[in-house]
Amino acid sequence: MRRRALVAGAAAATLVLSACGGGSSSDNSSKDNGQKASSGYNAAVTGVVNPSDKKGGTLKLTIHDNPDSLDPQIAYYASEWNLMKGFYVRTLLANDAKPGADGLKLVPDLATEVPTPEDGGKKYTFHLKPGVKFEDGSPITSKDIKYGIERVFALEVVNAGPKYLVDLLDQGQKYPGVYKDTDPDKLGLRSVQTPDDNTIVFTLAKANSDFLYHMQMPVSSPVQKAKDTGSQYANHPQSTGPYKFESYDPGKKLTMVRNDQWDQRTDPVRKALPDRVEVTYGTAVEEIDNQLLAEEVDLDIAQTGVQPGSQPKILLNPEKKKNADAPVTGFIRYVAISTKVAPFDNVHCRKAVQYALDKTAMQTARGGAEAGGDIATNMLPPTINGHDDADDVFNTKSGKPQVDKAKEELAACGHPNGFDTVIATRNTGKEMKTAEALQQSMSAIGINARIDPQDAALYFRSIIGSPSNVHNKGYGLMLAGWGADYPSPAGFLQVIVDSRAISESGNNNYAELNDPAIDALIDQAAAEPDQQKNAELWKQINKKVSESAAYMPFTYDKALNYRNPRLTNVYVTQYYGQVDFGNLGVS
Repeated sequence: MRRRALVAGAAAATLVLSACGGGSSSDNSSKDNGQKASSGYNAAVTGVVNPSDKKGGTLKLTIHDNPDSLDPQIAYYASEWNLMKGFYVRTLLANDAKPGADGLKLVPDLATEVPTPEDGGKKYTFHLKPGVKFEDGSPITSKDIKYGIERVFALEVVNAGPKYLVDLLDQGQKYPGVYKDTDPDKLGLRSVQTPDDNTIVFTLAKANSDFLYHMQMPVSSPVQKAKDTGSQYANHPQSTGPYKFESYDPGKKLTMVRNDQWDQRTDPVRKALPDRVEVTYGTAVEEIDNQLLAEEVDLDIAQTGVQPGSQPKILLNPEKKKNADAPVTGFIRYVAISTKVAPFDNVHCRKAVQYALDKTAMQTARGGAEAGGDIATNMLPPTINGHDDADDVFNTKSGKPQVDKAKEELAACGHPNGFDTVIATRNTGKEMKTAEALQQSMSAIGINARIDPQDAALYFRSIIGSPSNVHNKGYGLMLAGWGADYPSPAGFLQVIVDSRAISESGNNNYAELNDPAIDALIDQAAAEPDQQKNAELWKQINKKVSESAAYMPFTYDKALNYRNPRLTNVYVTQYYGQVDFGNLGVS
């Protein structure tokens, strides 16, 4: 998930399937409501802060960025997935509503159970729970789920979001998506069958050990054909969860109220405690921090951490610090180096900036080791199987630049005195400070890097997510962050390094890395169900990615976030590396 994404577990991931789970405690702990109660700094990382079943009140959320989309088939920001899954989007499966490693488990949501793979992992049959409905009272059927998945194929409308299902389900049919579907019911995708309204069957061309994770993503949520407004669907998606849109003013505010068609008895993962949920968009990042510390709002749903100027106000004040958490988010902060923008089409120029980067300065710009993250050496985070901190092709663990080696590589690429390039970044405070640290590192070896700040809501989809725009703007260096779409090596790395995933819009392989050896290993890993062997294959892939010098990781992300002390049921879900929005209450 970029962010962009989406999602990452804070423990080495395997495919875990369950219907229940528990948390662990920290600090002053006691049993309440069947969960471990925790208090103090970082308490929400391993336990539940202020457990409660009390209903009522208004949950007040805020964020600087506009959403990339509120359409479940388009959205690709981790905060949007967390918001959707918590309040208005249900899927066949869900991650368990628990802190700690138990939150990585897949449990039934709309489905009656987690299915057992058939035909060697190529067939999956789901049965729907009775009594699940859309907000208008219409029953959710298997055809609605199929229709929602078919929207993903309609690239002319659904031009962003994860596209894994296209590759997994098309199988040479070249299905054009629902809007060009010639089937009378717009249900022409042959690899997904709906023998009755309560059964949906997926048939894959080849086994995929991660398929069940795709049934947890918002992209696989049901959509009513009659209520599909195409590119306008984000303005009022039909709710299947405990809340529905009351009003939405794009770029300003979203208000959700209770969905009276939602039945708690069918939903094992959402408490639905507040009466209303208000999300305010477009607030300046410094003002968000001020509102949080003044306890005027409950949570910043970006969950990327307070700004550097606010960090000491929390860390040096015991009363504030006890209401904060700095989890390892599972994201990597990195620089994508374009392999298609000169002179970075020369690997030696890419290696030059790898050696020149002052990772300690980048870490400091994001808040230092405690609030910003640890120095990153490669493109698999420590939360994912296959990570090995010793995989450090450019010997960057110290965080210090290696200017002599950088200049050797500059000479090898024919630019001994440096060159001009452009740094793309989002236009928010922490991102700008990080870009400035990058710029300073480059200037030390004669590279004149101009910073080009861009709107955060468009940045990943149509700024650096558009290869043609990257080429036209001359973006040699692009600041990015990435978390796993699902907690496995493929869920983290595939979409950003697989050449077959490069697309004209909504592209996530920002560097346009194209290595047939990497692609072949990805296919080999997808068919490998043994977790240890799978991890070894991804370790090989990760090393080849490092050797390409197309990606320059600098921190394994941490985020210092403040939570209003009036919040109840606060815990960090390892699936998203964020507080679980959908189970929050207010006292």
